[in-house]
Amino acid sequence: MFYRLLKYVILGPLLRLLFRPRIEGLEHIPESGAAIVAGNHLSFADHFLMPAIIKRRITFLAKAEYFTGPGIRGRLTATFFRSAGQIPVDRSGKEAGQAAIREGLGVLRRGELLGIYPEGTRSHDGRLYKGKVGVAAMALKAQAPVIPCAMIGTFEAQPPGQKIPKMHRVTIRFGRPLDFSRYVGMDDEKAILRAVTDEIMYAILELSGQEYVDKYAALVKAEAEEEKARKFPRLPLS
Repeated sequence: MFYRLLKYVILGPLLRLLFRPRIEGLEHIPESGAAIVAGNHLSFADHFLMPAIIKRRITFLAKAEYFTGPGIRGRLTATFFRSAGQIPVDRSGKEAGQAAIREGLGVLRRGELLGIYPEGTRSHDGRLYKGKVGVAAMALKAQAPVIPCAMIGTFEAQPPGQKIPKMHRVTIRFGRPLDFSRYVGMDDEKAILRAVTDEIMYAILELSGQEYVDKYAALVKAEAEEEKARKFPRLPLS
């Protein structure tokens, strides 16, 4: 009930007014059955825009930090994500990837739509980064099609660090479903998982037109932070 209230009464109309989204390829979203919608991730606003324009309910795997933030804002954010049916995933530790896959497979086995960002984190500079193989593992294990999706313009509307988005027209573009049934039973082979993931990322790249970086976004972010720390070291307190 709360999900529908958010989508059709509260957030949906507001987002359409703020971003005036241009939708392309919506017919590629199946009307029923399990499927994965895999998209690029440029902005916090992505979490709300895609569900607002897809007719079917879509469940995202959201980072656990959204559910554990401090203060009033943290509690409101956690309440929103829980009420919207989003699933918290702990991204730390060796079991983090497997936990995310288990949660995602649960959604798919119920015949529902699963939303995922293969990059694993938001792009800090608007480029598209190397995808993690969890999306491939879920697609093969659940024998579910993958619909590539490109969010275009959300980085300009709300780049990382900007709390309040600005009015900026965005485009949400869906591609044809990718069928990986030829790899059924091969979901434990690393080379296959990488090949499937790369095919998904290439499809997103074709839709988005972004510059591609063959590195994980989290690694590039960490390297940028280290470089910044070397250039601008903190001075000791006197």
